[in-house]
Amino acid sequence: MTLIEPHTDTRKTALAPDLRRLDDRAARAWTERMAVRPLGEGRYAVDAESGATYVVDLPERSCTCPDNRIRHQHCKHLRRVAIEITSHRVPPPGKTLARCDSCEAETFVEEDAPGPHLCPACNLEPGDVVFDRETGDRLVVRAVTDRRADEVAIDAADTTVADYPTNEGYPTDDLVVEASYLSDVTRRRTRDRRYSFPLSRLELADDAELVQ
Repeated sequence: MTLIEPHTDTRKTALAPDLRRLDDRAARAWTERMAVRPLGEGRYAVDAESGATYVVDLPERSCTCPDNRIRHQHCKHLRRVAIEITSHRVPPPGKTLARCDSCEAETFVEEDAPGPHLCPACNLEPGDVVFDRETGDRLVVRAVTDRRADEVAIDAADTTVADYPTNEGYPTDDLVVEASYLSDVTRRRTRDRRYSFPLSRLELADDAELVQ
């Protein structure tokens, strides 16, 4: 890792573009009042300041407005959609807006993606190596389920995941993650057992690679 010293330049700068340096269409894309609504498959409805609604097709780089359709210009509506995607106001092509099933934050997920839907901060994938916050043990994620901790029974302990003693303090409605101990996986045991954990009890290991 190469550390970089903090920048010492204290001049104040604006993050928005300098409109004086933009052409007319680009400036209008930034300044006019528009509403952008995703339609799916890379298409967006743009409610323009004029009251008209146009459809932008990003994969085709087209818009139904006269400026693009007749004059073949890269219109302000195409530019506005790009601005809103870059600023994370609307989902990019292939994704849709969802609420994280763990923390309830808004996030973008693949269109038609099966649940659970998780934001980047909560997301775990099968094969990820994680730490158990309670014991420090390393485990391998087998599955992130859509079941809640107070719904999943631990038959051997005659209790639920939520009421298991070492899970005290974690949300009772936390999603349940099935995981195996890394030591069992690396020894390639044919029947490494799966254990159920509240999602928030597990922390992704920064230096861990996916286990096949």
